[in-house]
Amino acid sequence: MKTTSKNIKGMLALSPLIVFLAVYLVTSLVLGDFYKVPVASAFLVASVYAVLVSEGSLNERIEAFSSGAGNSKVLLMIWIFILAGAFAQTAKDIGAVDATVGLALKIVPPGMLFAGLFLTACFISLSIGTSVGTIVALVPIAAGIAESTGTGIAFMTAVIVGGAFFGDNLSFISDTTIAATKALDCEMQDKFKANLRVVIPAVIIVTAIYLIAGAGVHAETVAGSIEWYKVLPYIAVLVMAMCGLNVVISLSIGIIINFAIGMATGILGWSSWLASMGTGIEGMGSLITVTLLAGGMMELIRRGGGLDLIISAISGQAKSKRSAEFSIAALVSLANLCTANNTIAIITTGGIAKDIADRFQLDRKRVASLLDTFSCLVQGLIPYGAQLLMATALSGEDAAAIISCLYYPFVLGAVSLLSILIRKN
Repeated sequence: MKTTSKNIKGMLALSPLIVFLAVYLVTSLVLGDFYKVPVASAFLVASVYAVLVSEGSLNERIEAFSSGAGNSKVLLMIWIFILAGAFAQTAKDIGAVDATVGLALKIVPPGMLFAGLFLTACFISLSIGTSVGTIVALVPIAAGIAESTGTGIAFMTAVIVGGAFFGDNLSFISDTTIAATKALDCEMQDKFKANLRVVIPAVIIVTAIYLIAGAGVHAETVAGSIEWYKVLPYIAVLVMAMCGLNVVISLSIGIIINFAIGMATGILGWSSWLASMGTGIEGMGSLITVTLLAGGMMELIRRGGGLDLIISAISGQAKSKRSAEFSIAALVSLANLCTANNTIAIITTGGIAKDIADRFQLDRKRVASLLDTFSCLVQGLIPYGAQLLMATALSGEDAAAIISCLYYPFVLGAVSLLSILIRKN
């Protein structure tokens, strides 16, 4: 009886997520247009519903929601969004985007433009260990290239987002890699090697797709010389990130470099620099709102036992080594769906995954790889994840439009599932 009551409470706690998906996805499908339903509006409806169905007094429910929205990780992400908006806009106003686009079009052959951008995003994300940092640096450039080549901005943004998750999944300094290896008590290099067996085929397939898609691309190269010094802000941010400098510091320095170049060239003055930063920050308003609402709603789901219900239901379904691996993949995927944070999803489910691995004598480095891969896979496909929210804010495109053009997460998912299916029991 107690178990049944607990399950009912868990399902009720999970229901806000269902409400969000119903409002956002179902309404968009009925209207036939994903642009007509803002993610923030869908989250507002689901958040109000979450407060109404949660246990405790109204004050306690609101306080729990507020604590989730004010979580230190959520607030840190908001700081990054604010700085990213200011950096992106000031860089655009001094001509950094146009200069970088012109340089890229001169260096990379048009037929290899898509594949080149994808592999560049893969390399940078692998080096800096963060998908968000890669998206911040490259999406404005990709959007500029899209305009120069006549390619859809959503498609070019998706190229960068896909490559960004390559490093998020594999990098030695990625939070997800650290969390997965610590949870399974295995070495990073062992997990890296296990990951490569799945990731490399996916990268080869996606690169081939981009080579085929880019075969007929015609880009107008920039006449005359490139103002290379305007590329410095992006180079500086990337180099600082690769050196392990905190993204908040690197973006702050990038904004100062933009100001210095603007002042030296006469493009920006003190007041226009402040105005430029203000415009960039305002452009992140919807993104910040969604982040706060999502953080509060996910906290109510966690406190209500929604995440515990998922963990107990899936972990009990394993009957063989193959089904055990499927259970681990489903476990971390659903946890990521509920938390919208792949690192937190791994930390939440890591202990259960280790128990399943020991019970069925699974290779721990393989399990760590599965945790990391499926968490990154889901994170790349949810419209309320930090990565897609950042991409939509910087590109001006709807999350649904970007997701429809994403190749890497889908291919990675197919290859990962195939690797489980063909394993020996």
